[in-house]
Amino acid sequence: MTTSTARVLALLEILQAGGLRTVPDLAARLDVDERTVRRYAEHLRELGVPVDSVRGRYGGYRLAPGYRMPPLMLTDEEALAVLLGLLTGRRAGLVTTSAAASESAAAKLLRVLPKALGRRLDALLETADFTTRPRPSIAAEADVLLELAQAARHQRPVAINYTDRKGRSSDRTVLPYGLVAHSGRWYLTGADPAVGEVRTFRLDRIAAMTVQSGSFTVPAGFDPAATVLDSLAHTPWTHDVSLRIRDSVQHIRSHLPAEIATLSTIPAAATPNAADRADTGETRPEGSRAPATADESTGWVHVRIRAERLDWIPPILAALDRPFVIEHPAALRHLVHSLARRLAEHAAAE
Repeated sequence: MTTSTARVLALLEILQAGGLRTVPDLAARLDVDERTVRRYAEHLRELGVPVDSVRGRYGGYRLAPGYRMPPLMLTDEEALAVLLGLLTGRRAGLVTTSAAASESAAAKLLRVLPKALGRRLDALLETADFTTRPRPSIAAEADVLLELAQAARHQRPVAINYTDRKGRSSDRTVLPYGLVAHSGRWYLTGADPAVGEVRTFRLDRIAAMTVQSGSFTVPAGFDPAATVLDSLAHTPWTHDVSLRIRDSVQHIRSHLPAEIATLSTIPAAATPNAADRADTGETRPEGSRAPATADESTGWVHVRIRAERLDWIPPILAALDRPFVIEHPAALRHLVHSLARRLAEHAAAE
């Protein structure tokens, strides 16, 4: 949808709230000039929407008395796209405040669609399932998200009260460059003039926000998504885990997605030998062979994970079922050996 089309629809939504709206007020709300507001109103008339114009000092636009929008007319594919968008957005953890917002929106959409189409889509919602489980989310407040979007769009500084990952609260001014949705959370990335650096902030940790006067310019070529991913990759965690796994990148990725681990292939010349395995604590016994399902031509992959806890990593390594070397930390080796002992005891139990 183009920007102009979106604003024409926004004008219609404002007028549907009722009452007379002055041209200056509409121009301010749509962030366009008054001449453009008049063009949008004429476009609505061309679409058959009865927009009345009231002349005079306090004139403006309003919908004709008694006018009601007809039932929402969407093709089957358009309605399916909207409903699946609501559903996947909720499952991805990107809904704001609660899942109730997307559920009520879907219910309203079904009510205004033609009955036959509504019944078909309702059947899909009742019977469809997903192979991946819903991603847990920490929802950002809708007002904060939308206000930050406006500030970023119009390049206005914002004052925020922010609580960092260690629980420390502070007031700071940020130049919002962009908003990024990643792994069930919303992030703000922008410049922090107090430290002279670009920073990344989780929206659910913003307790209060106020748009400030003034303006700024976003650096040419700035990539908000790449900046957030880079920031998260360099965030200090309790444990910095380094592994070498003999496996394909694709198989490892199926168990350790990009938001959890970074992968890099290791040249054949750097393949760990027997001495390496003895020093770094590979759990595969000396002289044993890889499982029959392993591809003998598969190379070694370096895996790096930053984590607050280590206890979830040994089960992942067991599920991979491939030779691996733990470079550090030593505590992970102890957890792997402990899991191996428990599995052996369980297997021996009658």
